[in-house]
Amino acid sequence: MIRRLFLVFFLLAGPLACAGDVATDTLKADLDAVVDQGRVSPVGGITSAGQPGEDALRVFADNGYVAVIDMRTPEEDRGLDEPAAIAGLGMEYIAFPIGSGDITFEKAQELDELLSQYEEPVLVHCASGNRVGALLALREFLASGDRDKALETGREGGMTGLEGDVRKVLEEAAGH
Repeated sequence: MIRRLFLVFFLLAGPLACAGDVATDTLKADLDAVVDQGRVSPVGGITSAGQPGEDALRVFADNGYVAVIDMRTPEEDRGLDEPAAIAGLGMEYIAFPIGSGDITFEKAQELDELLSQYEEPVLVHCASGNRVGALLALREFLASGDRDKALETGREGGMTGLEGDVRKVLEEAAGH
């Protein structure tokens, strides 16, 4: 009986004890930790990041990610042939360039439509995560109508310098 209780406790507590060991259980991944630990965990089927290298992309593929949405514009240097690297790992590459003036509800809806095509985890990245976080904030606002929750989601997704742009879009939506 005690042996069974111990086994049940071990089976239940084991995953909890290991949860903190996963490279990321937050919306924005620390790519160095992802590579070092060889693991990553999506939040709501999504992980946000800055520009991943080949080692990070391999970890995402090994952890069941099926697609990479790249928000960088064609002029931006990625340091690798990203579409080829992703295809070589068996994932789908989606170019979704977000430039100046693209922090809009329309682009957030387009991102939502892209994400809704996948049941498996998806990596969404730009250079730093700032653009990803900005669109995730607007996407959250469209879903919840909660301005504070939207800004929090954006920050968790990597939004930094674009927070002012997001606030402006939210204020315009509120009619202020």
